[in-house]
Amino acid sequence: MTVQNADRDAIRHGKITEEPLRERPGVPTWALKLIMAVTGLIFFLFVIGHMVGNLKIFMPDHGDVPAIDEYGHFLRTIGNPLFPGESFLWMVRIVLLACLFLHIWGAFALNARSRQSRGKFRRTNLMGGIQSTAARWMLITGVILLLFIIFHLLDLTIGEVVASNAFEAGAVKNNMLATFAPARWPVTLFYVVAMLALFMHLTHGVYLAVSDLGWLGKRGHAIMIVLAYWIPAIVVLANIAMPLSIAFGIVH
Repeated sequence: MTVQNADRDAIRHGKITEEPLRERPGVPTWALKLIMAVTGLIFFLFVIGHMVGNLKIFMPDHGDVPAIDEYGHFLRTIGNPLFPGESFLWMVRIVLLACLFLHIWGAFALNARSRQSRGKFRRTNLMGGIQSTAARWMLITGVILLLFIIFHLLDLTIGEVVASNAFEAGAVKNNMLATFAPARWPVTLFYVVAMLALFMHLTHGVYLAVSDLGWLGKRGHAIMIVLAYWIPAIVVLANIAMPLSIAFGIVH
């Protein structure tokens, strides 16, 4: 028979309804997942590149110019003279900002649809291990990373938060030494917490992105382990090593 206002309990007991469980969304779920996957992988590549560049803090200075300052100058002059000044860098920033907006929008939209579809039913420990934990914490780690991005830009790009009196535009090493000075251990601690959140977010995000895009089958399990576990772990450990090395006086 047909019932009105049917819920999943009614359907489970064999009752039939012509009412849809939810209204047809304006943007299909598969499109949202594709947006999340593509933007997530763009961020994944960005954090790898960002890590490699920042590791130059450990390289010896070239005369009076720190190696990481030369890297910063390279970023600001990419594409010259075809793209004068910092125009290419600003194009990259705009693309990343657009990806950030789409990623956040897609995350909240998918989370809302998931809650609506499940109703009072909750799925637990479907993936097992760290993936289940990371999945439960995706929104929380995402919020932590968003706050970290805002703080990081204000801190080391604009110079308006921490050690603003010591900030020098283009002096990357000087600004990092000022930010992670031993007297500013709360900032270093915040960076460490943010990097741990980054690992949780990356390990599940990359796993889902590669799976949703259908790039790897059963034979690609070993590659998945590298992409979703080893690379995020290396990125996070390297990013944690930098502020801790400055805070403990190893880099000065």
